[in-house]
Amino acid sequence: MPDAPPIPPGVISLRPVRRSDLPLLFGFQCDPEANGMAGTKPRGEAAFFAVWEKVLSDSAVVHRAVMLDGAVVGTINCFRADGVDAVGYWIDRQHWGKGIATRALELFLKDFARRPLHATAAKSNAASIRVLERCGFRCKGSHMGEETDRYTAREVATFVLEDERPARL
Repeated sequence: MPDAPPIPPGVISLRPVRRSDLPLLFGFQCDPEANGMAGTKPRGEAAFFAVWEKVLSDSAVVHRAVMLDGAVVGTINCFRADGVDAVGYWIDRQHWGKGIATRALELFLKDFARRPLHATAAKSNAASIRVLERCGFRCKGSHMGEETDRYTAREVATFVLEDERPARL
């Protein structure tokens, strides 16, 4: 089989998350600065791998690795939360400020048809809020999020995307 053509620099693409990606993703979610911005607490290794085993085994979850020039730099997923379809993403801090999250969400939404689609962001996370708004999500309000084993107590903004698109995923 011939080699795949080289990927031009700066190309952002999505592909399903693979089990072989998990060690790298575990490292991304351990970053203290990223957790501070997101209002999250990193999971321990066993808990992280257990959660991702469920994600990868659940056909209702749409999971994608965010790729930059063929290398994994984050994830974007759609899952059910509190009875609604929700989207979440995580980009490795080394790649912040390059438009990667916005482009990845645009690509994901292009192929993911279900609407409405919901998202949340720590109200202090201006970058994530900009990503959601650039991709058509509208803020529906905010509330104080409680401290849990996964989240810090923080003000949470809630968003919804309501437009309809033809199904592809």
